[in-house]
Amino acid sequence: MKKLFSTVLILFILILLVGCSTSFEKYLQNNDVKALKDYIYSVSDVNRIEDGATLLMWASSYCNVEAVKLLIEKGSDVNASGIDKQRALHWAASAGCDDVIKLLIDKGAKIDALDNRGGSPLGWAAWINNRSSMLLLLEDGANPDIATEYLLKKQEDKGIKSLELAVDVIKHRKTKIASNKDNRVTAVNTDIDEIPIINSESRDNAYAVVIGIENYRSIPNSDYSRNDAILVKSYLKALGFQERNIDLITDEKATRTDIQKSLEAWLPSLVKKGSIVFIYFSGHGAPEPSTGEAYLVPYDGDPNYLPVTGYPLKKLYESLGRLKAKEIVVVLDSCFSGSGGRSVLAKGARPLVMMAPAGILPPNLAVLSATQGSQISTSSPDKGHGIFTYHFLKAIKNGNVTLAEIYKYITPQVEDDAKRLNVQQSPSITPDAELLEGRFSLRK
Repeated sequence: MKKLFSTVLILFILILLVGCSTSFEKYLQNNDVKALKDYIYSVSDVNRIEDGATLLMWASSYCNVEAVKLLIEKGSDVNASGIDKQRALHWAASAGCDDVIKLLIDKGAKIDALDNRGGSPLGWAAWINNRSSMLLLLEDGANPDIATEYLLKKQEDKGIKSLELAVDVIKHRKTKIASNKDNRVTAVNTDIDEIPIINSESRDNAYAVVIGIENYRSIPNSDYSRNDAILVKSYLKALGFQERNIDLITDEKATRTDIQKSLEAWLPSLVKKGSIVFIYFSGHGAPEPSTGEAYLVPYDGDPNYLPVTGYPLKKLYESLGRLKAKEIVVVLDSCFSGSGGRSVLAKGARPLVMMAPAGILPPNLAVLSATQGSQISTSSPDKGHGIFTYHFLKAIKNGNVTLAEIYKYITPQVEDDAKRLNVQQSPSITPDAELLEGRFSLRK
């Protein structure tokens, strides 16, 4: 009853702030589905402000998921602001509309966006004491300090206490999840999950981009890819890479734009002459059927529209080739034929036997990949990892130093594990291992 009263109260306050209700709001009040659809389809500018708020803000405040979906599909900006820089996520959080909150965050809403008074969506949820909304926002990474500062300004002691309780609940959940993960790892005896102590010197001039996409937006999952990437980052730190010099992007954070920004903006801004660069990708690859060109598939990638949603391997190598780095290592736990495993294919297309070459690599770049030709890169439920990544990290843990040494070590191991899964998989290295002897060392 209290929550209902709070929701009504906040809506009443918002209406007082922005004046009389719009036709759109009346349709929301009546939950008139047909009228809502007709109205949304008839609007030429879905981002326009009506009585101080965007249409998306109004729909969010009434917890109308279908209206929110329709507006976003028609081009509504999830981060557009209305009165006092309030946004749709603020209004959804104040009304306790958890399904809308999830949808807005999934579509890119800024979780700690501030209104003119310094209030974040989490601050609003705490002020109204919408506990489930607070837990949801905290779970997705909302900053409790920002919310607390807002509540202190408002002298809202009850809100602060409810927020502190929500933070404690989230901490307990994370501890429990970590404990469960440790138990799972012990049960399957994955020896690589214990990070080795390598005693490597700090490598201040070493940089890495680590990408792992397990849960895709609209295509099947790539099993264990996210955890593989997180573990790779831990091994890089053991090898002397500094935390600040590793860009880890996973799942929904690994959109095409995010990947491009990391590889083509963040990395070039840091790398200088003599730098060491390490690139890791675990997730789906895909071929463009008409050309055979290989693409990395981002979180929001679509194998039916690769030229505009994928990231071409050729572009990756060209971008890295412009860096003034001493050595660049690319490690790919993916495949590109569309035959299955960690690869996907456009609807109606056939898997490729021959792929177009990705171009000539610059002399300071070497690529270690999970597969050859039309093979598939697979994962092992027993190990809880991609079999290529598992043996790659095990090679490092066992003291292999150069990329050529690692390749020679893991090849028979990967082949044997793949056979047990009724799959043919052999790692590949470019250039040939003999040409890489004594170069591309992962240890200082």
